[in-house]
Amino acid sequence: MSDKLNQLRERIDQLDEQIQNLLTQRAKIAEEVAATKTQSNDNVFYRAEREAQVLRRVMERNQGPLSDEAIARLFREIMSACLALEQVMNIAYFGPEGTFTQAAAIKHFGHAVKTLPLATIGDVFREVESGNASYGVVPVENSTEGVVSHTLDQFMTSPLHICGEVELRIHHHLLGKGKDTKSASRIYSHRQSLAQCREWLETNMPGVELRDVSSNAEAARLAAQEENTLAIASDTAAEIYGLDVLVRNIEDEPDNTTRFLVIGKRATPPSGKDKTSLLISTQNKPGALYRVLEPMVKHKISMTRIESRPSRRGMWDYVFFIDCEGHRDDANVAAALTELDHEASFLKILGSYPRSVL
Repeated sequence: MSDKLNQLRERIDQLDEQIQNLLTQRAKIAEEVAATKTQSNDNVFYRAEREAQVLRRVMERNQGPLSDEAIARLFREIMSACLALEQVMNIAYFGPEGTFTQAAAIKHFGHAVKTLPLATIGDVFREVESGNASYGVVPVENSTEGVVSHTLDQFMTSPLHICGEVELRIHHHLLGKGKDTKSASRIYSHRQSLAQCREWLETNMPGVELRDVSSNAEAARLAAQEENTLAIASDTAAEIYGLDVLVRNIEDEPDNTTRFLVIGKRATPPSGKDKTSLLISTQNKPGALYRVLEPMVKHKISMTRIESRPSRRGMWDYVFFIDCEGHRDDANVAAALTELDHEASFLKILGSYPRSVL
């Protein structure tokens, strides 16, 4: 038995050496790519469509036993490390360190980027617009609680493009100092998290005061400082602020997922499997919305989301945020957009970008 185990370990060592040699070769090619781009004055190092295509091929080639997601995440980190040899990107995100938005940023870009926490969603937009950040990551909707209105409102005036999307499974944990939950007099969390754990809290923590704070990371920070105080936050927040995970996965919906958007200055070319996001305003008359949506049906374009928001241009004046399948350069989408431009009183294409891979 020991001989067999030693043989297997030797084989693993041999494979590790081969993998390391291949990674070294890949990294050297990345450096050559950077030098070639510099010589040709091409300053676009991160290509969202290219990375999406690579990850899709990785998952298509996968034969197990690692899952498609596991193998894709490994390659994500390889690409992230190699890209950092070309350019270390600064990624702005909403919230302090330890939030789900930071986790979404790392899931999309890998660990070889610098992440910049900002206090508000508006600050993320401004940091990217100013050029201080390469890209930004902001939440846009949750499968349980719906749309994040602050993000949608920013798109009404911002010149930035949507460059990508990230879907993150959200698990909320009850955090505290020690193992005792009975002595807790208050629980801190962001209002979205409190809403997503409402039933669990009513059943298991009746009578405990629930306090809404700016983020789950802030909740964890306060719980670490105050007596008889708990927080609802992530594993990462627990590690950062030295808290114990008292109860795991207290969210009411087991498939609770938040969608995040990647925003940047550069429009993204087609990747083959894309989405397009639009901002549309219609005239306030019967059938206006129907006529605006008719080109989508005519050109067989599937809409994945439609959301209305006050336009802030006048009382009872609304705009519609629409997500649809396809890229703005696809023939059917381009034809539909041309017709929409004639029918809508206002049309803004927020971006075409690769559908979430992971």
